[in-house]
Amino acid sequence: MPKYLISFEKGSMDHIPAGDWAEVGKAAHAVCQEAKDAGVFVFAGGLRYDDGDVEAAVVAVDGTVTDGPYPESKELIGGVLIVDVPTREAALEWAAEIAVACRCAQDVRKFMFDPELVD
Repeated sequence: MPKYLISFEKGSMDHIPAGDWAEVGKAAHAVCQEAKDAGVFVFAGGLRYDDGDVEAAVVAVDGTVTDGPYPESKELIGGVLIVDVPTREAALEWAAEIAVACRCAQDVRKFMFDPELVD
């Protein structure tokens, strides 16, 4: 089945009051558990931007490492959910659930299929 990346931009959840974070986390975990139970969960996680050990870096083809995101990058990912579902419509349904849980819009993109990478 095709895999889809469901993601949101860094800062998309900045409107959430500090007192609501536990509830949002619980709701997001519930959607991920639902995806696991449905057999479509591949991976989920949020990216940290508040810890010096997790700074973005760009590694060039010559091995040079530059701190920070790719210079032309205008968007930074805040969090992701990857699902393995039969259709785009199914991916959009999961995106709708995670949008409600995380209280922010979600971007949905299909991964390219590469038969050489299939187990």
